[in-house]
This record gives sequence, structure tokens and C-alpha cells, in this order.
Amino acid sequence: MRKPMQSAARTASIATAAALVLSGCGGSSGSGDGKPADGGTFTMAYPSDPGTLDPAKTVMSIAIGVNRYVYDPLIHLGDKGEPVAGLAGKWEATNTEANFTLRSGVTCSDGSALTAGDVAKNINYIGDPKNKSPLAGVYVQPGTKAKADEDKRTVTVTSGAPDAFLLRSVGSVPIACGKGLADRKSLAKGGKGSGTGMFTMSEVVPGDHYTLTRRKDYSWGPGSFDAKAKGLPDKVTIRIIPNESTTANLLLSGEVNAAPVSGPEQKRLSAQKLFSADVQAPLGQMYFNQNGGRPGADEAVRRALVGALDLPEVGKVISNGTGRPATGLVTRDTRACTGDTVSGGLPDHDVAAAKSALDKAGWKPGSGGVRAKDGKKLKLSLMYGTQMGPTAAAGAELVQKEWKSLGVDVKLQPVDSPGLNSALFGSGDWDVSMGPVAVTSPTQLVPFMAGRSAPEGVNFAGVDNAPYEAHVKKASAKVGEASCPDWQKAEKALIGDLDVVPYYDSLTPAFGKGARFKLSEGAIVPSSVRMYND
Repeated sequence: MRKPMQSAARTASIATAAALVLSGCGGSSGSGDGKPADGGTFTMAYPSDPGTLDPAKTVMSIAIGVNRYVYDPLIHLGDKGEPVAGLAGKWEATNTEANFTLRSGVTCSDGSALTAGDVAKNINYIGDPKNKSPLAGVYVQPGTKAKADEDKRTVTVTSGAPDAFLLRSVGSVPIACGKGLADRKSLAKGGKGSGTGMFTMSEVVPGDHYTLTRRKDYSWGPGSFDAKAKGLPDKVTIRIIPNESTTANLLLSGEVNAAPVSGPEQKRLSAQKLFSADVQAPLGQMYFNQNGGRPGADEAVRRALVGALDLPEVGKVISNGTGRPATGLVTRDTRACTGDTVSGGLPDHDVAAAKSALDKAGWKPGSGGVRAKDGKKLKLSLMYGTQMGPTAAAGAELVQKEWKSLGVDVKLQPVDSPGLNSALFGSGDWDVSMGPVAVTSPTQLVPFMAGRSAPEGVNFAGVDNAPYEAHVKKASAKVGEASCPDWQKAEKALIGDLDVVPYYDSLTPAFGKGARFKLSEGAIVPSSVRMYND
């Protein structure tokens, strides 16, 4: 098991994201006719159940999307990544300390006032290593302490380690309040009465639907939010619909108002000129489980397996021909740092060289065409997320076919979003994962790539990369964009050792019918939703 990083940059993970969590508004297109319709129900479809809804206990993208309706952060991110007022109206930060002043009139969904102490409790819970929050290191460094001044309505955060993007990291924590802070089991089920967001959870039927009701007292939305604006929905219903064709049919009939669609149904919906907003996200990423002596712990094996794949072709399959080659690990729009860290970092496609590399690593062809070493066959489980749509299965089958030609026994392991979370951060029973990690800031990636392995930490692949950690330390000592060159070197160190294999990104449209909306950090902004009479 990995030991914690012993440096000033020690981090202990969106938002995925292990399928984070997963900024900025996606581009929109499609019909703009019709008039805003007050009230009504905004119905959204997701392909998988979100699992736990405790905002401090999940990094799964669907859960983060659902929680956006229930909890607000201290600050939001604007179109260009700039901080915008959320629960806080004023703020300032270095890479070690941040100060927030709460806006007046903010209440919990049970009607009680949001206190500075409530905010501090959220941050302290994540920062305390004993709570094993997967947000530790993503938003809040382990060991971080928050102090509240109730008279001044301020919260002072002292980071447990330097964070180049401390303001946007801590400022993005979803804030719960009220009884939920004392009863986290209630937060897991939607935190009724404990929300700070625009809606409150009114019904939870796992695997089927979630119903939320708009708070009439909510007035602290981001930017120029107007609580009296035309077209705001009174309710939100989130339906769990695994089949993408069914989702497309319900969109066209108007029974569903919004849904992300990643597969071939995109063409049918686009042809109908529906409203859409694009989500830029990682789609083609691959991780090898390096824990417990699994085959992926050997870099030579990783290099052979990756070199055997025609990654551009796999990317085209999983994106249904609509994606593009990856250029980095920080992919969500309004990225903290930009630049190409992928080009030239992955092995060339060469099956003959891959076979030779496995031979040299001791994996010789054996009975049934399956390679073996020291009497142990080269068997791999290949895990992919069913929530990514039907093309994910087709892409996994292509990888399986190409690896079988090398002499590898590959078993496909389809899982939904909670199943992916359980395998990566719980059981550890996997060999190769095609589940992408989506982040908006390089600091969010660190706990997934360093520190303790799961389940003690969220370094799910058991990565141990000293050059990466050294570059992280240098980057964390700086503030904001000045740290980006060091972060890019850190990414290249990971990719160079194939600790992560980023090869394709997607522009996944979220289609709308009878509604318009904006996207930020890969999810719908609740305050932006407007119902229309199309």
C-alpha cells in the first residue's frame, strides 16, 4: 500500500471523477422559438442512478449533477472561470489561506439561517482524514481547518497544504447545513431540510426517479439571477433511464425536457433541431490497477497493452465519430490550465512490438493461445461504465479483440455509476478501467494520482510516480496561472509512465425539449433552467 506523500503538497479526489467530478457554460444551439412558461416540471434523464447523495461522500458525475439542485457552493465559476458570488459575496485567497464573507439572507431549506459555523463544519469534515471524504484533496486539502466568525459572517480557511487554486477549490465545496450536518444518513438520501440550493429533495426512489421542489425563498443564485424571472420551473424530476433510445424517444415526445446523449441517438435528435448545450469531457481514458501485484503494475505490460491498441479507432468507436483526440487530463471547459500534454507521450500503435515486449517481460504464449508467466495466465478484467451509453460497450469489445490477439484473456466487466464507484474506491476488484476522470483544475487530479490507495485513499490505481509528485510540489507553491507550467510537467510524467492513458475527448450534447439551460462543470446550472412553450 502506498504511503502518503511527505511533502508540502500532500493531498489525499469531480467531478467524476473516477468519472468525476466533473467549468463554464457549454455552447448552445437549436430551436429558440416559444415563450417562457412559468411553473411546471423540468424533467431530466440520467442513464444511471447517482448512488449516495451525501455531497461530501461522492465524486460521481451524476450524483454531482443531482446535488447541484440541492446545494450551492461559496462561489460559482463564470463563463471565463472567474469567481462569481454564491453563498459568499466577498472573498480573497492565497495558496494557503482563503477568507469568505457570507451573503445576507441565505437560509437552509428548513428555513433556518445559514451560519458561518455551518460552512466551517462542511470544510472541516472533508479536511479531517478520519472521515475519508473522497473530496479530500479535490476541493479541500487533508488537514485543512476552517474557522467561523458568526458576528462578521466570515469563514477563514487555512489549507492543510499549499493549493495553487485554493479559492476555486474550497469555494466549490457544496455546502450542506441544518440537521444534515449531524445526521449524514439523511444527506445520503437527498438531505431534506439541509440544502442551500434552489431546490429541496421531496421524493427519492433509487433506480427510478428523484423529485425536487423549488424553494420560494431562494434569491442568491449566481450572477444576475432573478427569482421572479419568467420560465423558472416549480419542480424538477430526475428520471433514471438506462436505455438511450428510450431517452431519445421521450425527449422527442416532450416527456423528458433534458438529457445528455453520448451515443448514435445524437444524430436523430440533432436532425430534429432540438436545443442543445455541449459538455466537453474526457471519454477515452484508461487506467491500470497497479495494486496487489496485478499485471498492470508492470510498466512493460502497460506499454505493450497500450501499444497494441489503435487508440484513435477506439476513440472514434466510443464517441460514435463525434469526439477528438485528447490533449490533456484537465478537460472540463474553463480549465484552470490549458496546453497539450498528450501528444508524443503515448506508445505508437505497433502490434509486433507489443508482442515482443510481452515476450521480454516473461509473458510467453501458452495453452489456448493465452500468455503465461511463472505458471500464471495473463488474465485481465476490463471495466467500463454502462452510463456512458452503448458505444462504451462497442469500444470495450474492440479493446478486448485487440488484446486477445496478443494472447491476453480479457473478460469484460460492465458496471453502472455506483458499481464503478464501488469497484474503484471499495473492493478494488478490477484490472483495467475505461472510466474517465473529469476535472477542471489540476489540483483536483492529485489525490487520484498520489497518496494512499483505495479504500484508505482515492488513489484507486495505486499510482506511485515520484516525478509527478515533485512537479506537484513545485506547482502547489505558486498561485493561479503561474503554476500551470509545473502542472503540465506533472501531467506529462503520468502519461509518460502510462499511469493514465488519455486518448479521446467528447463533446456530448445535453439536448432540451420545452426547456433551455446552461452548463457549468459538466452539469446543468439549476438557476439557468427556463421552461418554454415550444
